[in-house]
Amino acid sequence: MSKPVTRREFLNLIAATGGVAAVLGVGGALGLIPASTSASVPNLMPLNGQSKRVVVLGGGISGLTTAYELGKAGYDCTVLEASHRCGGRVMTVRHGDLIDEIGNPQICNFDDEPHLYFNCGAARIPSSHKNVLNYCKELGVELEMFINENKNALVHDPDLNGGKPMRNIDISTNLKGFMAEMMFKGFNAAELDQPFTDEEASKVVTLIRQFGDLDQDGRYTGSLRSGYASGGFISDPVQEEMIQIRDLLKADTGLLRSVLLENEGETAPMLMQPVHGMDNIIKGFLRKLEGKVQYHAMVMAVHDHGDSIDVTYDQNGERHTITADYVFNCIPAHLMVGIENNFPEEYREAMKQIRRGVAYKGAFQMKQRFWEDEEIYGGITWTNQPIRQIWYPFHGLLKQKGVMLAAYDYGGGDRWQRLTQEERIEEMLSQGEKIHPQYREMAEHGITIAWHRMNHMLGCSARWGSMTPEREVQYSLLQQPAGRHYMIGDQISRKSAWMESAIQSAHWAMAHLDQRVRSEAAA
Repeated sequence: MSKPVTRREFLNLIAATGGVAAVLGVGGALGLIPASTSASVPNLMPLNGQSKRVVVLGGGISGLTTAYELGKAGYDCTVLEASHRCGGRVMTVRHGDLIDEIGNPQICNFDDEPHLYFNCGAARIPSSHKNVLNYCKELGVELEMFINENKNALVHDPDLNGGKPMRNIDISTNLKGFMAEMMFKGFNAAELDQPFTDEEASKVVTLIRQFGDLDQDGRYTGSLRSGYASGGFISDPVQEEMIQIRDLLKADTGLLRSVLLENEGETAPMLMQPVHGMDNIIKGFLRKLEGKVQYHAMVMAVHDHGDSIDVTYDQNGERHTITADYVFNCIPAHLMVGIENNFPEEYREAMKQIRRGVAYKGAFQMKQRFWEDEEIYGGITWTNQPIRQIWYPFHGLLKQKGVMLAAYDYGGGDRWQRLTQEERIEEMLSQGEKIHPQYREMAEHGITIAWHRMNHMLGCSARWGSMTPEREVQYSLLQQPAGRHYMIGDQISRKSAWMESAIQSAHWAMAHLDQRVRSEAAA
């Protein structure tokens, strides 16, 4: 007689074959996974005429959030931004915009049309990111849905299918079938400690069969889910030929993981983006901060005097010093350690522990939206070539032209910095045409961005590495103020790279400041 499995064993089996998202789905249904948190905006005490000055170092999204919220409470805020623009890694380029990469500055030559833009950094907003969505609503930033996964998009590996790209749905459907067959066999052979009931076990077996489209004997023999070889509307559908597992396993394992798990973690919920570009969030903040931002303001020193704090900065060839009650600082820590300051030694040492990731993106304006002729409307094509990904624009559907993300190497983009702009463009073209034969002919006005060479940033998202006990102490130290100085940004968060992380770090620091001000008022 077959033996049922425990709930724990079943979750482990799902994790081994279906990934984290499947476990989260089951865990959520069992009440084991906490619900998404609500927006974390602090309830700041209004100053009611008191004079308190705050200087914000850096116009990234955490800095703008700070200036906006403190301004509403009556603080006098000034933002010092070293660049010609605010937003940090929230950056959208359009016709005429500058990409200020050291050694490789570029001007975007896309046609001057609203739908022809490229989000060089942040590009997606998960529906679970409550604070970002809260600000979009508050600032009047219109949103649209972002298409992340499209089963009609492609998967490319030179070792798979003779190097010819295959549809995502063909690979994922067959992989799920083979996985389900293994789960079916593993379920019936597993050991017990706290078993399912007979009724529960029967339902689990049924779900496994449905997951992989297995026959009644638990075998996978192909599926109509990947589409029809013929028929299906008027005549009876004819099933596509089943792809053998040994053929699928010729592909790179990382590529197969992307096919199955691309909608994991933060990309699992419904995704959104601002209409006409991610930087519309930044513009929304700036509309509320008119006259509060100083551009081309290079911070040269920060000195805490106990009862006040001074910031010295250079702007347009002149040196200035501004005295404030508090400083909120989203300058990347690896740059801040090179700026003169009188922070405690252990605080400076903690800042040195934060490394910066590397990331590379590239894009082309395409003369025609040829992918739509292939029934691809948005989504991601995966490849194990250095370009890693191709994103198809969903905005501007059915128009003549579109801007396609031609490369996105997150975490391995340092190889691209060794290439000239011409070499980068050629690599993107030569790799792209292996996926779409007409690619080179259609591509124009290529742009690239290596974030670890971007002026005033020199890196992508923060990287703490393995959180050893020593680093836990350093992380906690940087969460606290050094006198009148607060560090903010995704570098002071447990989950870097997201706008939500940067915003929550600002909220946490402001809440700390608020308690401080309330205590002073009560004294």
